[in-house]
Amino acid sequence: MFLNPDKVELEERTLARSTSTVQALPLTVKVTSAFPQYLSQYLLAAASLLQHWRVWFAALFLVSVPVFFEAPLVRYAPWLSLICTVGWLAIAKHLREEPKTKTWGSLVWGFSLTWLCGSLYWGWLRWEPAYHVPVEALALPWAIWATRQDTYRVGGWFYIGSLLGTAITDLYFYITHLFPHWQALMQVESDLRLAQPILKNALALVETPWGMTWACILAALLLVTGNRAMRSPQLGYWAFGGAVLGTIFVDLIFFIVAIIN
Repeated sequence: MFLNPDKVELEERTLARSTSTVQALPLTVKVTSAFPQYLSQYLLAAASLLQHWRVWFAALFLVSVPVFFEAPLVRYAPWLSLICTVGWLAIAKHLREEPKTKTWGSLVWGFSLTWLCGSLYWGWLRWEPAYHVPVEALALPWAIWATRQDTYRVGGWFYIGSLLGTAITDLYFYITHLFPHWQALMQVESDLRLAQPILKNALALVETPWGMTWACILAALLLVTGNRAMRSPQLGYWAFGGAVLGTIFVDLIFFIVAIIN
């Protein structure tokens, strides 16, 4: 009739262990289920970062490399270069129709705006440096509109970044009094023998303390602007940053070419 104290204590320990096991089971399941969730979040974050860098490199490429294809084309066949804008717009439209490539379609759309304005200026007005930024800015209203549209936002910011880089480069030409050399070079662009003295005089202005100081100031401005844009999680700002920093790359290439020639 009386319970053994040792037996009671043993049953209490057994019950406590069973309870602790039951209580620990949900925690184990929770940790196990949380690990795949953490892994999936990490993979999504890595994929997003990779997408941002791809847009950045594409924007830098579209600002820099095609310049060396458009420049000779617009010089000898300006109408053909202008008509190519229709082809770029068609490619952009095709890419935007697919969910996986709509970002690239938006970027190509913004590039088509820069191609259009570049063809107009370098085809018929390249002898007038004062008209450069106004002509390159002809599509600015469409770009501003595009920054408020999901489908065109990346391309709109790309165009604005490219235009900003162009404006700062032209500001440097104005500050260092290179516009007369620009005009003279456009007059003799087909004759390398006549262009060499003009380039030499222009480089002499660039290599002065005034020219080098302003080159560093404006280059730092572009670097800071591009870097701040890349801190945003939005792809459009990364396209803007790539376009801005691509301007520095283009300017460096032209500077090196001028030194070599």
